[in-house]
Amino acid sequence: MARQKYGPRDSSHFWGQLQTCFLEVGQGHFTPYMESSTAQLPLSHKAWAWFEANRKPALIGTGAIVAVGLIIWFYVYRQNEQQVAAAEALSRVAVPQMSGGRGGPESAASYLKVAADYPKSRAAARAVLLAAGSLFAEGKYTEAKAQFDRFTREYGNSPLMAQALLGSAASLDALGKTNEAITAYNNLIRQYPGENVVSQARFALGRLYETQNDPEKARTQFEEVARANPYGGIGSEAGMRVEELNLKYPKSVPATPTPTNAAPVKIEKK
Repeated sequence: MARQKYGPRDSSHFWGQLQTCFLEVGQGHFTPYMESSTAQLPLSHKAWAWFEANRKPALIGTGAIVAVGLIIWFYVYRQNEQQVAAAEALSRVAVPQMSGGRGGPESAASYLKVAADYPKSRAAARAVLLAAGSLFAEGKYTEAKAQFDRFTREYGNSPLMAQALLGSAASLDALGKTNEAITAYNNLIRQYPGENVVSQARFALGRLYETQNDPEKARTQFEEVARANPYGGIGSEAGMRVEELNLKYPKSVPATPTPTNAAPVKIEKK
């Protein structure tokens, strides 16, 4: 049998059919083969193959990550700079006052300026609290309470919240608003029972109850203070207040209960 010969036309036709075959089976047959070959490559080769196939999206994603990182770094850097600057500004105001300077409207204004210049800083919270304390020391109780209340509104997550509440209650106390002060002291004790300022709040409560001729409530507060501070000055003062109440109101002194396990007393007949 004679061999069939292909001319230029036949070759062209054959190439066209071969191209059609590639196009038809390329998606269904060649891709799995390439995937299986890639699966057999080492991990570094797989990563490089993926990068080559996704070069543009990978570069865009990497650039975006770098840009976000730079933004975060710059934000943190600026925040740290502001915190340092605010702390330095507060020190320039506070140190002279703590070294013997007298608090008052001028120092309060300086503290409030620090808070206004660095409103988002940790120093701003301390500055507002120090301004309130300066006003209280000057006898400006209404203005002091306004700043203590401002602190509680603007810095609700501050660890100094109990101190601010104590200052607000003390301002009410100093203004002669006894019932409001009692409520404020009790709210502080209820909300922050573990804070060290609770003893001061209880002592103040005991004093107010004493002025209202309520020795039972006053004694309860003083006794709590004495138990919590057995070796402190406020504990000693509270203990003396308890003794004074017992002398002044002997009928209000609770009777000492007889121990239930005590042996009965035998009375011998003569």
